[in-house]
Amino acid sequence: MSILSRQRWEELTRRKNLSGAKALKAVKQDGFNLRYVIDQTPEICLAAVKQNGYALQHVKEQTPAICLAAVKQIRDALRYVEERFLDDDRKIIVVNGKTYRLMDEE
Repeated sequence: MSILSRQRWEELTRRKNLSGAKALKAVKQDGFNLRYVIDQTPEICLAAVKQNGYALQHVKEQTPAICLAAVKQIRDALRYVEERFLDDDRKIIVVNGKTYRLMDEE
């Protein structure tokens, strides 16, 4: 661990009430730490999904920008995008014209 000492990092990840700057630092290290953040802000959620797209499953209030960042990080994160952002074919359409589609499950 370069930024945080190992002991300090373990302390942060054990806590289940992260917020503010500590939460942002934690999700930048591991997006799944979002599950321990009680006061999720768009900035914190965006940082989490940019680090790990699968963290989208822990976002309490999804936005198109957060969903798009998650899908860009890993296309399969589309499975965690809320239905309201998907069309009937389960596609998410981006403003710049790119379309991301769930991969067919076998």
